[in-house]
Amino acid sequence: MPEPATSRFVVVGCGTVVPEADRACSAYWLETGDVRALLDCGPGALQAMARLALPWQAVTDLVLTHFHADHTGALPGLLFALTWGLLPDRREAPLTVHGPPGTIRLFEALASAFGEFVLDPGFEVRIEESEPGSTSLLAEGVRLETHSTPHTDESRALRIDLTEARIGYTGDSGPSDTLPAFLEGCDLLVSECSLPDSHAIETHLSPSSVARLASESKPGCLLLTHVYPQLRAAVDVPTLVRRAGWTGGIEMAVEGWERSFPR
Repeated sequence: MPEPATSRFVVVGCGTVVPEADRACSAYWLETGDVRALLDCGPGALQAMARLALPWQAVTDLVLTHFHADHTGALPGLLFALTWGLLPDRREAPLTVHGPPGTIRLFEALASAFGEFVLDPGFEVRIEESEPGSTSLLAEGVRLETHSTPHTDESRALRIDLTEARIGYTGDSGPSDTLPAFLEGCDLLVSECSLPDSHAIETHLSPSSVARLASESKPGCLLLTHVYPQLRAAVDVPTLVRRAGWTGGIEMAVEGWERSFPR
């Protein structure tokens, strides 16, 4: 009998604005049915996808949480590769970009700086801007919903509901009273945990605020990402989150971390 089809989530990049030799900046790959979605596209993402043998050339959807460079810096390179990196073949399938208001302006600015290939790479680039709380269908049975986070004016958390699983991603976020309900019941919750509690700020999460988020939203697995290297080098970050009150499953993101969900 054939193996049952699966959806899979892969960490492409889990780094921060601080350059590190072993990790790209924020980027995550979701493969389910005909959907090949890249969540954020930080510097180094394209090379990391190549190292992980992910089919970057088949990406169908690009989902942006906000516009900081460590989440968008590889956009020109990705579009340039999709334009010229497949020769003698040419891509024909459209690419759909999902982002907050301002995404069209961002792509227009990139096109002005890097060239018209950003908006006209030889295939259709569809840019869909949405307000927080809106829902988009990436495909039948693949629903994307966004929620505003306290990081930048446009920053969003993501929840992707599949037939067989629910995946949440905080993007960059500070502590929020409304975020736990939005992310409640995720089989996988990818949560930033940037800074130690001693340096906690309103626009990023720390171990204690991550523990509160997880304790209220109750994910099946909590995956810590976007952890500044100064924090990782000093302490075991999952232990800090457990000491702050989270008792469920917890792991640290690394390049190539993967979780599959049977469909």
